Amino acid sequence: MCLELVSILYDSNKLLPREASFYQNAIQAIEEDGTSSQFYFLLKQQGRLDQTPAFFQQFLKQQYEQSLFLNLFIKQQTEQLLKCFESQEIAVIPLKGVYFAEKYFGHTGARATSDIDLLIKQSDVNKAIQLINSLGFYVEEEQIPGHFHCSFSKPLPNSTIPLVVELHWSLVKEQTSRFSIEEIWQQATHIGQSNYIHEMSPNHTFYTICLHGWRHNMNSMKYFFDILQVIQHDHQELDLVEIFQLAQSHETFKRMHRTLSIVYLQFPFLEIMMKYPLKKRRTLWAYRPVKGFKMYLDFLDYQFLSYDKVKHSVIELGNWLWPSKYEMSNELDLHAQGASEGKMLLTLYKKRISGIFNRVSKSL
Repeated sequence: MCLELVSILYDSNKLLPREASFYQNAIQAIEEDGTSSQFYFLLKQQGRLDQTPAFFQQFLKQQYEQSLFLNLFIKQQTEQLLKCFESQEIAVIPLKGVYFAEKYFGHTGARATSDIDLLIKQSDVNKAIQLINSLGFYVEEEQIPGHFHCSFSKPLPNSTIPLVVELHWSLVKEQTSRFSIEEIWQQATHIGQSNYIHEMSPNHTFYTICLHGWRHNMNSMKYFFDILQVIQHDHQELDLVEIFQLAQSHETFKRMHRTLSIVYLQFPFLEIMMKYPLKKRRTLWAYRPVKGFKMYLDFLDYQFLSYDKVKHSVIELGNWLWPSKYEMSNELDLHAQGASEGKMLLTLYKKRISGIFNRVSKSL
């Protein structure tokens, strides 16, 4: 239903539904996915917000205003950080966040964000960490072998939620690809008059946004919004053939093909804007499937069969069966510090098994 509403936003030939029940059902999914800002801004930009029920408009506006306030604060904090990186001569690329919202959605508040993600060069990691620490941020998540980022937090006055900065030196696990971050840096361009603040090329922006959506199995409308907005903004500059050639060299081809097949099958009108150069791959993916084993078959396809090499699938299977403490804490949604690894693993397996039984019982 919500993907239908997304489709209407990008297809001028489609009319907005009139039934109040449609919008009542949409509110829960929009709130869970954190996409109120995207819906509000795009509907208002198109002059179609008034064509929706008053309660739906009120819901979107209230959520949008809350996100806008936070985004403005995060933008101010991001600008301070980038000035420090510039002064310390540390090359940096802001990832997603408020700059992405402004460039691809057209407004600071058009895409909610909650933290600051920065891409740096691996040779600058220690220097960047020292800079972050000097600005009052403490370690939230340390560097983990096989991963490509670490995070830092800073308490905020009158808030129980700290400001989080994630430093990335790559974007894909080394063990399951031949991803080369150097190519992204080589084609990155300076932002404004800065010497050390960069932005990715259009091809690389699209490539990394798609890989980000794949990493979450496109389980939220926000990943569709990001991909659709980049296509809409950059379709005349994007070269899908070149992007897939890059993915082949990085051994991320299946990830890209799966992700974009899902997007193009959901939104066929994209062919008019930017033709898909491959035969689309059919998957069992569905937006929030709630019954039966279809969800688990899709999970297996995504989790273990999205890799270009068998050895990468085997490595990922091993990582899933015996995840790191960090990965377990993410899946269990708890803080790993001080927790027993053995107890966490047992809790994780209990959660997975109970989830399977719950799905089976719902399908009977």
